[in-house]
Amino acid sequence: MIDRAVPASVPSKDLPPAPLGTASGTSGISGGSPAADDLASLVQSIRDWGAELGFDAIRIADVDLSHAEAGLLAWLQAGYHGDMDYMANHGTRRARPAELVPGTVRAIVARMPYLPAQGPDDWRRHEFARLEDPATAVISLYARGRDYHKVLRNRLQQLAGRIETAIGAFGYRVFTDSAPVMEVALASQGGLGWRGKHTLLLDREGGSMFFLGEILVDIPLPADPAEDPHCVSCRRCIDICPTGAILAPYRLDARRCISYLTIEHKGPIPVEFRAPMGNRVYGCDDCQLACPWNKFAHRAALPDFDVRNGFDAPDMVELFLWTEEAFNQRLEGSPIRRIGHERWLRNLAIGLGNSLRTASATDAALADRIRSALLARRDDATPLVREHIDWALAQDAAAS
Repeated sequence: MIDRAVPASVPSKDLPPAPLGTASGTSGISGGSPAADDLASLVQSIRDWGAELGFDAIRIADVDLSHAEAGLLAWLQAGYHGDMDYMANHGTRRARPAELVPGTVRAIVARMPYLPAQGPDDWRRHEFARLEDPATAVISLYARGRDYHKVLRNRLQQLAGRIETAIGAFGYRVFTDSAPVMEVALASQGGLGWRGKHTLLLDREGGSMFFLGEILVDIPLPADPAEDPHCVSCRRCIDICPTGAILAPYRLDARRCISYLTIEHKGPIPVEFRAPMGNRVYGCDDCQLACPWNKFAHRAALPDFDVRNGFDAPDMVELFLWTEEAFNQRLEGSPIRRIGHERWLRNLAIGLGNSLRTASATDAALADRIRSALLARRDDATPLVREHIDWALAQDAAAS
C-alpha cells in the first residue's frame, strides 16, 4: 500500500538520513530529558502551542513501525509506485524512523486543515458540480493556496523552538512530506486518525482534508494509543475513483491515480487514462469528496490556504494560454509550480480535449475557443505537449 498524506496525494523526494541535531532545522542533542513526571505536562503544552500555530490536532507516536514493513515492500515489489523511484531508495528505512534519524524515540505528529476558510457550506456538492463544467479546470483543493511544505515546515520549526525554550536543547528533526517517513503510518499509530480504504488518514472529527507533519524527537514522551478504523463496510472511495486506482481496500496503484499522473509522472499520460481524467488538471479529490467523514472536515485556520489565482473555478483556456513567464510569476509560492510549465500544458491539453468532446455537441462558442487555443499552441509546443494537443483535437473529430 502507498503511504499517502492528504493530498495527496503524492509523496515528496527523499532526503539523506541524518542524526538528530545535525540536519537543517535541528537544535542539537539534549543535555538531559525532562523528568518522567513532567512529560505529560510537556505533551499538553505541545498541544496548546500547536493549536496557537494553526494545527488542529497533535499526538505522540511510538516509532516502531515494523508492522508496516511487509506492506511497504509488497507495494514496491508490485511496482505500484510507478516512476517514483525515490519511494524505493531507502527500502525498509521508511518504516524505521530510528534508523533514518538516529536517536529518535518518539514522533510528534501534527495535522493542519487546508479546506479554504471561504467557500460554500455544501463544498462537496459544489466540487462535484465543477467536474461537470467543461469550461472550468479542476485543481485539487490542497493546491489552490500557498505551498504547504513551506507553511508546515515553518510552523513545526516554531513548535520545536517553543519546546526548546521550555526544556532546553534536545534532539529533533522536522519533516513535512519531505523525506522517507511513513507519515500516515506514524499518524495512525499516534491516534491522529486511521488509514482509510483510499490509503489517506481519516478522523471522525476532521475528515481527511488536512496536511501531515512530524517532529522526530529524542524525548521519551508518553505515546498516544492508535485509533480503531471506522470505515466498516463503506467503499465509496473505491467505487468513485475515475481510473480504478484503488484496487482494493488499502491498496492503491499510483500508476493509475490522477494525482500521480498529473503531478509526479513526467512522460505522456497513458491514453486509457486521458478521458477518465475529465477536467482534472492537477490532482484529484474524488475519493475525499465521496467520503462521508468529510462532512466534518475543518476549515483552514491560516490565510495561507485561501484560494489564489481564482483556482476555485479557473477558466481552462486562459490557463492553457499562460506563457512560461506568466506560469512562473502567477504560481510563485504555489505547489503547482514544481511540475513546470510543460507538464502544466500537458495536463491542460487533456482537460481541453475532454471538454472539446462535450462542447462540440453542447456549446459551439466554447468549442471554438478550445480549438483556437489548442491550435495556437501546437506549432511551438514541445513533442510531449504536441502529442497531447493532437489527442485533444482528435476528440473533436470523434464527437462529430
